[in-house]
Amino acid sequence: MAISVGTAAPDFTLKDQNQKEVKLSDFKGKKKVVIVFYPLDWSPVCTNEHACFVNDMKKFEQLDAQVLGVSVDSAWSHKAFADKMGIHYPLLADFHPRGAVGEKFGVYLADKGITGRAIAIVDRGGNIAWFRNYDIPTVPDLNEVSKALDGVN
Repeated sequence: MAISVGTAAPDFTLKDQNQKEVKLSDFKGKKKVVIVFYPLDWSPVCTNEHACFVNDMKKFEQLDAQVLGVSVDSAWSHKAFADKMGIHYPLLADFHPRGAVGEKFGVYLADKGITGRAIAIVDRGGNIAWFRNYDIPTVPDLNEVSKALDGVN
């Protein structure tokens, strides 16, 4: 079951591509957070999705938001993927236990062993302000995401 808008975002701590721990609650009161759940590094749609984020990063920075990518890949895979794609925002490894954070947000697909494609916007208060599930083969419309983000405090 996907998480509901208006509820508190489940806190988590995961390692990024540089082995640095990133905790969602560290952004509370400071920045809005865009959590990008995606199935796997290196897949064609995920590669296109992250290319869009890299190209539009200035827009997200202007909206005072931290982008966090989350998938079940290892930190090592994230590191190679980030280096290849020019990704400078954290890619978080929901690796062990596999999909635990995705499960908290209702986006882990246990039968496939991957995270589904979804985007959650967390407001500065730590609540889910916007959430959307996407079909796995669909690249999210980042204009829609940034428009939603613009309306969030």
